[in-house]
Amino acid sequence: MTVLFEKNGKVGTITINRPGVKNAVDRKTAKELADAFREFEKDETLRVAVLHGAGGTFCAGADLKALSINEGNEMNMNMSKDGPMGPSRMHLSKPVIAAVSGYAVAGGIELAIWCDLRVMERDAVFGVFCRRFGVPLVDGGTQRLPRLIGMSRALDLILTGRPVKAEEALMIGLANRIVEPGTAKEEAEKLAAEISEFPQLCMLSDREAVYRGFDQDFDKAMQMEFLLGLNVVNSGETREGATIFSNGQGKHGRF
Repeated sequence: MTVLFEKNGKVGTITINRPGVKNAVDRKTAKELADAFREFEKDETLRVAVLHGAGGTFCAGADLKALSINEGNEMNMNMSKDGPMGPSRMHLSKPVIAAVSGYAVAGGIELAIWCDLRVMERDAVFGVFCRRFGVPLVDGGTQRLPRLIGMSRALDLILTGRPVKAEEALMIGLANRIVEPGTAKEEAEKLAAEISEFPQLCMLSDREAVYRGFDQDFDKAMQMEFLLGLNVVNSGETREGATIFSNGQGKHGRF
């Protein structure tokens, strides 16, 4: 199979499994990726997903060899359908962490920035390498990069196609954590497990408020945040947490 799905407790790890082509995504793989994330979304036992690439490379983008013989990825104009790289048009209700090793380039960087967080190995590289071959960003790269790192930096990456190594990626907000080579999957799964143990209604509400409010008028976004938070308070989860704190747990910043 070109996509593997491993479940470990509350964490689901989805792996692009085409190491012989640097995990380039063809039409079949795109569908399998999207299907895997649909399965993650509906599985109530799973709280956080990790996206990973087999064989030391996250993803080299779309499979250009397939494209060169007119067997390229699906280019569906209906935005409710899957994107060319698979899950890139989905808005999941639960977080996803990218475990980035080797190269996350072209469509691979688009998959990585579709995720909520990116754990990046010290010798890994991001880049819009498709700039060299006339392949456009059609899986959210032109929209998510500016929102993530700012327009000036995003244009630098998009126009030049240059490689971005781990230290710079961390500095500009493209990476969230830098880890040692060969450990991205393990460290991302560890982070996912930690996140999965927080009170979920509250965490998911705050996450949704971030995404929904980003491009809204500030006052409307503040109102939306409050209403989402009020639902959490009314659910009883906040009172339960306050009781736990009052009983002495979690004081002084302890997790």
